[in-house]
Amino acid sequence: MYTRPPQRFPASRRAAKMLDLVHVSKTFNPGTINQKLALDDVSLHLDDGDFVTVIGGNGAGKSTLLNAVAGVWRPDSGTISIDGTDVTLMPEHKRAAYIGRVFQDPMEGTAASMQIEENLALAKRRGKRRMLSPGISTEERQEYRTHLAKFGLGLEDRMTSKVGLLSGGQRQALTLLMATLKRPKVLLLDEHTAALDPKTATKVLEATDRVVEENHLTTLMITHNMRDAIAHGNRLLMMAEGRIILDICGDKKKSLSVEDLLRQFETASGEEFANDAAILA
Repeated sequence: MYTRPPQRFPASRRAAKMLDLVHVSKTFNPGTINQKLALDDVSLHLDDGDFVTVIGGNGAGKSTLLNAVAGVWRPDSGTISIDGTDVTLMPEHKRAAYIGRVFQDPMEGTAASMQIEENLALAKRRGKRRMLSPGISTEERQEYRTHLAKFGLGLEDRMTSKVGLLSGGQRQALTLLMATLKRPKVLLLDEHTAALDPKTATKVLEATDRVVEENHLTTLMITHNMRDAIAHGNRLLMMAEGRIILDICGDKKKSLSVEDLLRQFETASGEEFANDAAILA
């Protein structure tokens, strides 16, 4: 049963934050042997334009955090606000008007049987009433071509290609553009480079930095790679057992090394970081 926390921030303070989670908790399979406390009284406040990377071991609560923001599941307690609007009880399909999202799987977020320009047109028309239209205008097509050229993947010359024919990196670049075409209030990146080879992942991350900066997007990016978590964004969170145990920003983040991050994790959690893939990537 959903319960609200006893304390609410004043409206003036909530409005100053683009994303505001207050005392959010979530337990899966309560009352069974598979009971799992996935989020444990999490409070998180992101200012407009914050680019926050999130790292942690398997089961730390990273994806549950993003899914809570996206509305995939409702928290057991706590509130979630986006740009001053309480979306805690808002269903996922309505909350999508505030959110852009890129998933780990390059197959998600696009229509494989449709052309690149058709996918972009759908993204641009998201949230509008469906009605008969003359199709994609010349001006609109040129806008898409200009955006795609910035990725340096040759997509601007393949506007009529079916999306299912694209490589994983090309598809993730397209999904990123689709997710940000209408400048969402919050951009959620769920390990969006994990399925890509290192060279392509670097290109997509560079494109991510550019898109976030150009559009001044408030962004949460989950990554399994500590080096990427340190290199990108202005703030870094580390999670363990459903809690945020480290929150590092500014000059402290810029000067971090993987070794520093591991030491801080061990101090905060009282145990060693167990995800070798994150350390060695």
